[in-house]
Order: sequence, then C-alpha cells, then structure tokens
Amino acid sequence: MPFGRRQLLAGLATSLLAPRLAIGSQAPQRIISLDYGLASTAMALGVVPKAIAASADWDRWVIEPPLPPEVADLGSPWEVNFEIISELKPDLILNTPYGGALTPRLQEIAPVLQLDVYTADGGDVLPKAVAATRRLGVALGRSAEAEQFILEADTLFDTCRERIAKVGSQPVAMVYFMDPRHVRIYTSPGLYANVLKRIGMNNAWTAEGNFWGFETIPIENLATITDPEARLIAFDPLLPDVMPILERSPLWQTLPFARHGHLTVLPGSLMFGMLNDAMRFARIMTDYAEANA
Repeated sequence: MPFGRRQLLAGLATSLLAPRLAIGSQAPQRIISLDYGLASTAMALGVVPKAIAASADWDRWVIEPPLPPEVADLGSPWEVNFEIISELKPDLILNTPYGGALTPRLQEIAPVLQLDVYTADGGDVLPKAVAATRRLGVALGRSAEAEQFILEADTLFDTCRERIAKVGSQPVAMVYFMDPRHVRIYTSPGLYANVLKRIGMNNAWTAEGNFWGFETIPIENLATITDPEARLIAFDPLLPDVMPILERSPLWQTLPFARHGHLTVLPGSLMFGMLNDAMRFARIMTDYAEANA
C-alpha cells in the first residue's frame, strides 16, 4: 500500500513517541547503532553512526550504502564492547527488541532509542519500517529528511511496479540455503514478502512464517509448491558447497525447481532490514523480472 498523504500526516503523531530532548538542546550528533537497519536509515537521513555492532559483516549482508571506514566496530550485537561505547561518548544509542537485554546497561552511558520493527505482536514489517523511520527522524532532528526518504522509497516501489507490469512475472519462492538440505523460505509478514507484493509480484509460498518473515524447511517441502510457473530465487551469500551437492542430489532432481531456468541466484539484501534494504530488494527483483520476461 503506498504511503499516501494520510500516512505522511500521521507521522506527526509519531513524534510523541520519540525520546525527548531537553529544551534548548541540540539534536543528537554522536550516535551508535546495535542494528544494521537503524544504522542504514540514520545514514539515509544524513547522520553517520560513530560505531555499529558487527560492522565486519556489513559488506556481506547490507552491502549498500557502503559503510564509511571511520565507523567503529562494537563487536557482536549480543556482547557489544561497552568500553568502546563509553569512549565514544554517544548522545544517542539505537537499539531494537533483539538487543533489548542490553538496554539497561546502555542507558547508564547514554539515552537509548529502541525502535520496534520485528516484533512478536505481528503485523507487516514494511509499514513498521516506515513508522520507525519517522521516529528516528524526529529523534535526530531530521523529520524532513525522513519524510523525503519515505517518499523516495514509495516512488521507487511505484516505478518498480510499473516496470514489472509491463513485462509480467512468474510467482517466485524466495530462499536462503542454510545448507544443501535446508532453506530459510521468506514469507509474510516479512520485509521480502511485503515488498514483493508492493511491486506487483506473487509469492509462490503462501504460508505465513514467523514475525521475522521466514520459515526454515527441508528442501523436499518445496515440492508443495504446485504452480508449474513458479520459480525459485536463492539469495547470496550462497555457501560454496550448495550447488555442487544439489546437482548430485536425487532428492533435488525430483523437484520442479531443478529444471533449467527455474532456479536463479540473486545478490542478497538484508532481510531483517528497513527501507534502505526494501529498496535494494525491490531493485533486484525488478531487474530479475525484466531479465526473465
């Protein structure tokens, strides 16, 4: 569903939920993030974090935008380096429920803004990512930039939908190979499924998964997808032994996706991300649809 005027105006109410700055104080300038999606969103709004958790894996999972080399690495999001955090003297720390157990200790160092996108209370992820972007914009004193970013995302989704409508597309099942026998298949209410619907493509896997937007299944369960036009999309990073083992697997050969042209490996996009990652995913899938028209 496009983010129309009513949704844009509704963003004003979101400011009531953002952390309050003292009267006369400046918007936070020295922020750190324990979450990739929040970090990339802050960067889209013009604020580069001083540090993020697991920065070493940014190029593997997030990919774009490139992470500036000056951004420090806080280590694992479950065991961040509190000494580095203290030394950086942040004026705001970005967190999610995933790292919520660390919040009390983080609050001893600086104010913490916890934004909820992937939560067990259900609901589609894409609208939650939009709401979180607005809250982050308010907290950073960049509400105008947040609204512009949301508009850019919506415009991109509209453009992708128009491009796909011109060429058509088959239903797709989207997976990440955990190993040669198991896949993480992407479902509603997750980001991939939300964006796929938004740009006018159909998810061949109709069952709902967990609130992260996936279900882990053995590859033989892919046989339950009965649409003969369905295609399988696997996302990088692909483990190096997956394809060689699949090519020798009698089980894999019985699946319709083993047929030539029914499996495609595409560049990855952060499935647990926010608008930046949704936009990357939309571009990847639109290019795929056009290339396979």
